[in-house]
Amino acid sequence: MRRLAVFLVVTGCSLFSVLPWAAAQNLKLVSEVEGISEYRLDNGIPVLLFPDQSKPKFTVNMTVLVGSRHEGYGETGMAHLLEHMLFKGTPTHQDIPKLLKDRGVLNMNGTTSLDRTNYYETLPAGDDNLEFAIRLEADRLLNSNFNSEQLASEMTVVRNEFEIGENSPISILMQRVVASAYEWHNYGKSTIGNRSDIERVPIQNLRAFYTKFYQPDNISLVVAGQFDKAKALEYLQKHFGQLQLPERKLPQTWTEEPVQDGERQVTLRRVGDVPLVAAAWHVTNAAHGDHAAMEVLAEILGMEPAGRLYQALVKSGMASSVQAMTLAGHDPGLLLCFAQLSADQNMEHVQNVFVSTIQGFDNTGVTEEEVKRAVQSLMKQREQEFADTERVAIGLTEWQASGDWRLYFLHRDRIEKVTAADVQRVAKAYLITSNRTTGQFIPTVDPVRSRIAQGPDLSGLLAEYKGRAKISEGENFEPTPANIDVRTVSGELESGVKYALLPKKTRGERVFISGKLQFGTLDSLKGNRMAASTMADLMSRGTKSRSFQQLKDRLDEVRASISLTSDPGSLNFSVQARREQLPETLDLLKEMLREPAFSADELEVIRNEQITQLESSRSEPQMVAAMALARATSKWAKEDPRYSPDLDESIQDYKSVTAEGIQELYEEFVGGQHGQIAVVGDFDSATIVSDLNEILAGWTSVQPFDRIPEPLQDVEFGKRITINTPDKANAIYIAAMPLPLRDDAADYEALVVGNYILGGGPLSSRLADRVRKKEGLSYGVGSMFRADSHDENAGLMMFAMSNPENTPKVVSTIGEEVNRLVESGVAEVELADAKSSYLETRKGSRSEDRGLAGLLRSNLELGRTMEFSAASDAKIASLTVGQVNEALKKWLDHGKSIIVTAGDFKDVPGTTTSDK
Repeated sequence: MRRLAVFLVVTGCSLFSVLPWAAAQNLKLVSEVEGISEYRLDNGIPVLLFPDQSKPKFTVNMTVLVGSRHEGYGETGMAHLLEHMLFKGTPTHQDIPKLLKDRGVLNMNGTTSLDRTNYYETLPAGDDNLEFAIRLEADRLLNSNFNSEQLASEMTVVRNEFEIGENSPISILMQRVVASAYEWHNYGKSTIGNRSDIERVPIQNLRAFYTKFYQPDNISLVVAGQFDKAKALEYLQKHFGQLQLPERKLPQTWTEEPVQDGERQVTLRRVGDVPLVAAAWHVTNAAHGDHAAMEVLAEILGMEPAGRLYQALVKSGMASSVQAMTLAGHDPGLLLCFAQLSADQNMEHVQNVFVSTIQGFDNTGVTEEEVKRAVQSLMKQREQEFADTERVAIGLTEWQASGDWRLYFLHRDRIEKVTAADVQRVAKAYLITSNRTTGQFIPTVDPVRSRIAQGPDLSGLLAEYKGRAKISEGENFEPTPANIDVRTVSGELESGVKYALLPKKTRGERVFISGKLQFGTLDSLKGNRMAASTMADLMSRGTKSRSFQQLKDRLDEVRASISLTSDPGSLNFSVQARREQLPETLDLLKEMLREPAFSADELEVIRNEQITQLESSRSEPQMVAAMALARATSKWAKEDPRYSPDLDESIQDYKSVTAEGIQELYEEFVGGQHGQIAVVGDFDSATIVSDLNEILAGWTSVQPFDRIPEPLQDVEFGKRITINTPDKANAIYIAAMPLPLRDDAADYEALVVGNYILGGGPLSSRLADRVRKKEGLSYGVGSMFRADSHDENAGLMMFAMSNPENTPKVVSTIGEEVNRLVESGVAEVELADAKSSYLETRKGSRSEDRGLAGLLRSNLELGRTMEFSAASDAKIASLTVGQVNEALKKWLDHGKSIIVTAGDFKDVPGTTTSDK
């Protein structure tokens, strides 16, 4: 990232009012591309404004142009560690997570990569919230006041995050391949850093790093959401425009990776269950014109199911999964590929096929059909991203880190123009043996070397770039329960399925559909659990008239997505499409629902993928712990469709399920008589009702339907399960407290807010404050409370990740905090903050059209309207300390919690385990 001055993207409408507009009126308009306007503040800071009226929220994203590329000797991981420290607060913003939570934060995080570090928060739209967010980022840019004690605590949290990565063979193998590919450039060093650097960094060194890089001439600020342009510029000028630029000249990185002069080999030996192969080739940086062709090449290799690696390895049974991606930023990057092998495969043979497939373009050539398919897939992803202003705002900073935000659009243009000849050319230039890092070393008498082209002069390249017409904007729709009910039209289709329609203008004219078709009974589905669970996966892999690839190609062509899932009793579908392509998308949905192929060959691919994934999870703490907890809280008989299998049973289930059995279940049970469909977005109501009637017309099932109940079971309360997973640096703690109540119970809202105080808030809760911030025991800790809408079946679940040596302390500390909550209760101020924050979170969730469609569909199933949500909101708003504390004392008993811990506990004193 260059030391380009502060950079801002604002996506939204309505927020700001402090300085007179005249003060910002003379700001210079530098450039404008597709609705995004770049201005300069008085001190030279660039600002991007990106208005969007469709959702009542905004995102502020401040990106500091410093990442692992800028770290010196002994400083690995410093940029990432500093990211954590900037949540510790400033003299005027002392507890940043709590301040954000109190304002109903919908999303917040900080991330560090090779070229930049960013901090973002998404808040409900409003003048006060927007100025707060901009003021907060301007403040912590220069005034963060972390101390040695906070560093000592947070260091263990970051080390725990490091240990989480150490658990993943894929992550470590890729890290080692990248490190071997780069001899000198810092792209070869993991962003998380070296363990000793994380543990030993002195506070004065971290402060010096902060002082050097965290300055207004080295940041990019993205604000995405609903705002008023005039007020936005006023607030930006007030809080960022007044910052003084430092006198120091920011040092630039100058290390260039030498041309690789021979293949390199990496061997990783660790505990695990499934072998892997990986490879990397040096390629250009993100700004270079070849990057677009290389990204298309990666898609040709890795896409499913047409990808060359998928066809060569997955379809043949040699591998269960493959992936190909480009790692490109400010400086030249890599093409990265890996494959997860199936059991009992010859590693050397598979790797030979793997490498020859990637380097085989000279022999096989590239077809225009492959390029078209890859471009369509990439453009669909791009279009769906661009319809979400929050994702756009964050994505723009990645290109800013690569040199200029306008590359975001230029790269799209370049991808659309990629030809087969372009892909062939870059394959020939970069995918050569001497430029490769894999698990083998092969001496070469006459090495051929690839010289990586440097990035272009961006000032000349982008001087006249204007982009395209702006994407259509959505309407300003306030997603209150009352407004949603007023706009929603409900009814019943001719088949008997209920529908709810909420038409409204959306960004990019998007439409979201959530549907559920119900089938079977508890008795009739006995013995059919696996066929019902696998049915949707197989239905998604081709119809009677289209193969899996043809189906995916057509969805990519119309820029739409259709997802099917199933379980015993229901077949679910979700759809995302543009208004213009909605009729074609619904035709494809009908084809998938009514004319599935039930291909035995595709079932074999699914079987191989799933069994390999299950085998690979045998030594993973999180998976084995979650499976153990599920079995401890579910005691149904093996033939019962609600049964929770163990790992070996799950593998056997996949081995025994057949395409014929799945098809028989479908033909006998599934139909269009029972269910619900909700549609939200830009559509014509009369047309879509007609289309839905056509999809379900004449589709009847032989078997009757009756919902399968899920009552709370008589489990062994207070049970403790400890599982040993050797050589895993990270351990997991999960606990469940089953409770007999529904989401319409009198105490439901009190328990919801009580849980939010305990561990439901983002980085700000009693568990986070104690376990993460104070004790430094865990990178991730929290709690969740869920209650069923049909049956009296609820539960409080708690979780934490830690070093295995810290697990006993994690268990006892969480227990102490739960008991303290029950015994001492919540305080007035604490409750007031929690209620306000949680209600804002609820409001924000209703602004997401995909989630809103799901909520409306669920309401149809339950016979509810949004009045139920409004009443629940009102109950939360009126909760008293006495009501919450009484509910906590009545329902919560930590002694009844079922606790599972999994990790490498062989050296942990007093731990009795069962090995996995």
